[in-house]
Amino acid sequence: MVEFLQIHPRNPQSRLIQRATNVLRNGSVIVYPTDTSYALGAHIGDKQAMDVIRRIRRLDDNHNFTLLCTDLSQVSTFTKMGNDAHRLIKNLTPGPFTFILDATREVPRRLQHAKKKTIGVHITDNLIARALLAELGEPILTSTLLLPGDDDVLADPYDIRERLNHEVDVIIDGGIIPYQPTTVIACMDNRIEIIRQGVGVASMLEKST
Repeated sequence: MVEFLQIHPRNPQSRLIQRATNVLRNGSVIVYPTDTSYALGAHIGDKQAMDVIRRIRRLDDNHNFTLLCTDLSQVSTFTKMGNDAHRLIKNLTPGPFTFILDATREVPRRLQHAKKKTIGVHITDNLIARALLAELGEPILTSTLLLPGDDDVLADPYDIRERLNHEVDVIIDGGIIPYQPTTVIACMDNRIEIIRQGVGVASMLEKST
């Protein structure tokens, strides 16, 4: 049965944060809050945990996984950022944006897009997620908790527990989080463009058509 951790959204309890990160380190999958929705999280080095996420969401090889990162320094370790991309990400984060960039060798091949060799990155301002990152000391492999057949991500952790009681090991209850999709920005091949307009506003960019 899944472990249900009720963590305060503005003052995360360190004991519970440590419990959740220990689960991640041991190769299990958790559900945790971000600034835009609940998400599935796993250790970036654990193939079995990644496979669990793929199975839960029924993902194919063309899915762009995302690394939840703590800051630009961490992003630069796992992606190839040009100067323009660096400035853009610095200006827009933390916040509701996912950036697609070329992956470095620090990203396991199985996490990269099968053809493009890219990876998504997201720097969140959710305090629970940031506490997890600080305790873990590395990015979290993350995927929005959009279950097969659903139109929206589940917002209520009690509904999540009912749906995933035997699928994941820990569900973090950080309150109800209505789904707001991130704005996805591709930063590759010397081009920067919005490929999905979400809740994040990047006034310096025009949406591609």
